[in-house]
Amino acid sequence: MRQLISLWQAGIVFGTVILFGSTGEILSEKGGNLNLGVPGIMYLGGIMGLVGSFYYERACAAAGIAPIAIVCVLITLVCGFAAGILGGLLFSFLTTTLRANQNVTGLTLTIFAGGFANFFGGSLMKLAGGVGQISVAATSAAFRTRLPWLSSELGVFSETIFHYGFMVYLAVALAIFLGWYIQKTPIGLNLRAVGESPATADAAGIPVTKYKYLATAIGGGISALGGVYYVMDYMKGTWDADGGIERLGWLAVALVIFAGWKPKHGIWGAYLFGLLSWLFFYIAGLSRRSSELFKMLPYAVTVVVLIIASLRRRRDNQPPAALGLPYFREER
Repeated sequence: MRQLISLWQAGIVFGTVILFGSTGEILSEKGGNLNLGVPGIMYLGGIMGLVGSFYYERACAAAGIAPIAIVCVLITLVCGFAAGILGGLLFSFLTTTLRANQNVTGLTLTIFAGGFANFFGGSLMKLAGGVGQISVAATSAAFRTRLPWLSSELGVFSETIFHYGFMVYLAVALAIFLGWYIQKTPIGLNLRAVGESPATADAAGIPVTKYKYLATAIGGGISALGGVYYVMDYMKGTWDADGGIERLGWLAVALVIFAGWKPKHGIWGAYLFGLLSWLFFYIAGLSRRSSELFKMLPYAVTVVVLIIASLRRRRDNQPPAALGLPYFREER
């Protein structure tokens, strides 16, 4: 029983990282932009959140005062979210204004951001005194603190539902809110119109370029929160250049298809992927070769989902009609 609870908790952590990434990408794709730079944007969110918290805690230590938890959290979130917005704006400028190929631009953004983040991660390590010496303990503790009004006396229910920091619940709330907003509000309907037929939306007076920029920038900010959560919760406030953020970022991109471009469906899909990512660690007696096979599970499931989605062809589970296509107003 203890192992099942531990597996569940580990799956929730990875699932939350994936959920932030997929929620942001769904918003971007609803506006017609296929942003394959999500893993890179998550890298940017993780490193810039770490940089902000590192310099704040360093300044507090120099002044001889204790870091304030709420300030630690706000600085980290603002830095991470702003980095994601900048990544989204860069993607939008290249693909919407300059009309560069979206697939190539997204892949380039991921490669660039990964190198950028690992470079500055290494620089932080040197500033902190060496490899593994980065310490933003106050910020990490604030992110991992359980919500104070949730009881710890509910046994298994408490350990499986109330065991996490606030960002787990924020990820779920954002997915539910975004699904409602896209489906039920005038702005959400306009965004869907831009993604389905930008020429028709433009003819109806909807500012296509504005919607594409906003959806991709805000979606980038949301995706970046996944990187922030990975660094502050899973890595406990240090930097790891082993590519974990990138692997989860690609799962987030795949989850968009798995969820049928519906944020609320992404919730259970994200946690399924999170559980599969950790399953190998909790099966007793696995050899090294067998464990490598189990590590493939999330990606094998992704391939199966892509095949099923291609065969079913249900209209409500299809991508926006203009996804990934450049819009030339002169050709309307």
